[in-house]
Amino acid sequence: MKTNIRSLKDTLTADQYEICVNKATEPPFTGKYVDCKDNGTYVCVCCGHTLFKSDAKFDSGTGWPSFSEPAVPDSVECSEDNTHGMLRTEVTCSKCGAHLGHVFDDGPHPTNMRYCINSASLNLQKE
Repeated sequence: MKTNIRSLKDTLTADQYEICVNKATEPPFTGKYVDCKDNGTYVCVCCGHTLFKSDAKFDSGTGWPSFSEPAVPDSVECSEDNTHGMLRTEVTCSKCGAHLGHVFDDGPHPTNMRYCINSASLNLQKE
């Protein structure tokens, strides 16, 4: 991770730390932003970096907040993830490296992308 892990342990909840640092996943349909319809900007819980806008959020039915695209293309970084016997694409914060979730190519048009993100890795700055 790009940020100081020791300082994160003092500022994040245990769940946030497990997800952002240890790359855990919150159980489906348990995150605070799954059904959220509020307008605003979703930022990284670790560093405050802008990640996603509410107008790109959609209901994927998967149990995690889903977005069709990041706020700007370089808001997030994507890399291959071969854990758990699957080939997936991990999504991390481009500023601090916090684990956010995964991206899939089964989202809505025009991007066809579904950024499946853990609520615990996000803070919503409401408009």
